[in-house]
Amino acid sequence: MATRQIDVQRFSITTSKSFKDFVAGLESRISHPDLMAFRKNISAARTDSELQKIVQAATGSSALMEFTRFDLGEVLRKELGSRAPQSLRLIVGNPVIMKQMVKFVPDAGSYAPVTILVDERPDGVLISYDEIASFLTSYGNAEALQVAKDLDFKVETLLTAVS
Repeated sequence: MATRQIDVQRFSITTSKSFKDFVAGLESRISHPDLMAFRKNISAARTDSELQKIVQAATGSSALMEFTRFDLGEVLRKELGSRAPQSLRLIVGNPVIMKQMVKFVPDAGSYAPVTILVDERPDGVLISYDEIASFLTSYGNAEALQVAKDLDFKVETLLTAVS
């Protein structure tokens, strides 16, 4: 059995936009492909070039897509009712970017796709993102780390623009 200590850097930004407006802005900038069709197309791809075309078509100009979401606020409302803050965890990514990291550091698959957390706080809507480069630094692979830094930049630029 092995245990690895990993320090994580969290990017956070608070926006004065409403929860609903921020989420709508984010949703408008990431793609939402039909995941059943997407998985079928990925499975049918025979080459890396075909895979890249499928992913590019699914992710659009942001190069990011939503894989799933967890409405944490909905669960909180079961106990707290209307007093519960809205909270949403989005799982977002790009399979080609993930592949570029995993081929150098297999453990990168534990961190990609990435999580974006959007939740209401007393001082506004807080958006949090754990930087994937911080997860991968301890593995010491320059290639995977550069891909992770590029992904972090892409996600943080998107979150800043939407906020």
